[in-house]
Amino acid sequence: MNLPAAFITKYQKLLADQAAAFFASFNQPPTAGFRINPLKAHLDLLNEDCTHPISNLNYAYYGKIDGNGVDNLAGWVYSQDPSAMNVAQYAAPQADERVLDLCAAPGGKTTQLAALMNDQGLLVANEINHSRARVLSSNVERWGLTHTIVTNNAPAELAKIFPEFFDCIVVDAPCSGEGLFRKDPEAMTYWSVDYVQKCVQRQREILSEAVKMLRPGGRLIYSTCTFAPEEDEQNMDWLQQQYGWEILPLKHFPGMDTGCPQWGNNNAALKCAVRLFPHHYQGEGHFICALKKPGTTDQLASAAKLPVHSSSIDLKFWQEFADQSLNDVNFSNLLIQQKNLYNAAKLFNQQPRPLKILRNGLRLGEFKKQRFEPNHALVLALPPQQFRHVVALTSDQFQHFIHGETLTITNKAAFKGWVAVSFEERIFSWGKLVNNQLKNFYPKGLRQ
Repeated sequence: MNLPAAFITKYQKLLADQAAAFFASFNQPPTAGFRINPLKAHLDLLNEDCTHPISNLNYAYYGKIDGNGVDNLAGWVYSQDPSAMNVAQYAAPQADERVLDLCAAPGGKTTQLAALMNDQGLLVANEINHSRARVLSSNVERWGLTHTIVTNNAPAELAKIFPEFFDCIVVDAPCSGEGLFRKDPEAMTYWSVDYVQKCVQRQREILSEAVKMLRPGGRLIYSTCTFAPEEDEQNMDWLQQQYGWEILPLKHFPGMDTGCPQWGNNNAALKCAVRLFPHHYQGEGHFICALKKPGTTDQLASAAKLPVHSSSIDLKFWQEFADQSLNDVNFSNLLIQQKNLYNAAKLFNQQPRPLKILRNGLRLGEFKKQRFEPNHALVLALPPQQFRHVVALTSDQFQHFIHGETLTITNKAAFKGWVAVSFEERIFSWGKLVNNQLKNFYPKGLRQ
């Protein structure tokens, strides 16, 4: 691999006798990994090879998944770099906490945080770039999450809405991407010494806003996929000196290196941080540091339910659908926005300006001409026992269905209406039976 000359010079000096092994690692293939979804997946049914677990990580394995396979389409698995999986694991979010994933796209850390929270509490996943935020929202949907809000705001905008609100904030900061060089060689084309400095400035701006949103006593998990000390140790030293935060100890597992105090103004506390070098750890490059905000608080900013829409006419159509197609479903925070029905997540009640929300909890569906049409998110969020009718496809039918084709179904001909569609015991789509035809409601943007 043709590494930038300035990059080679820099890390020859920084790594000394470790430099040769470090540079040699860039000629090795990137390490593939995936996580299974504990909210959905049954390990004994998975098509993936789960014989190589990643030590110290929950539900994590080495290996590649089939992106077009039903495990992925049904939200049972998520492809993610093994190094990156450590970030959410160190955040250790609790089921009753309020958590912010501030730079969340494409969604690997968001889905992992939500799984660790057992899809409870409140998780806000934010991405400033709109197109990337849409990818994030799609992955949140596929994972079947119900207590996650996807927002598309600048950190400064969020800070005005969420002052000292969150128990835990994850900042996987946009960075110079040095740890991605072998996985994405294009990252080398925009790398430069000056670009590293631009990233430092952007990271500090993001951190300055995160500081405002964390409650006293709360914890911040900072990570990058770069090796640059300027973006890693030096940023953490700056944050500690600027705000008086405590750098928390992180447990180091085999293959992990400590942070380097000599790279961060000789701040001894930086040894608590974690460095993942590809010549020591089986994954791509990463840096992780945890900090605690000074102080404590007995009372957090109040949380309140969003208003319930009172249109009995619209909700009548939802109830008719639920009675016909679902079992024992009771959503308590129904919200109608522009003919879309949500079971909304909870937000606190002081909002000086509106959030740009792409996904608010679980989108149930849409009201259309005196009827209710369920959303793809709903079929991915409910467990199998909550569907009254499930149509199981053969392998051949599955291939035709994900292409968008209508199928002829004979064994369900007596029933007319909405059904969950499954393959290999994984529910992945809605369908609608009319006579013996299964109309296809697999989203057009996902069809293969």
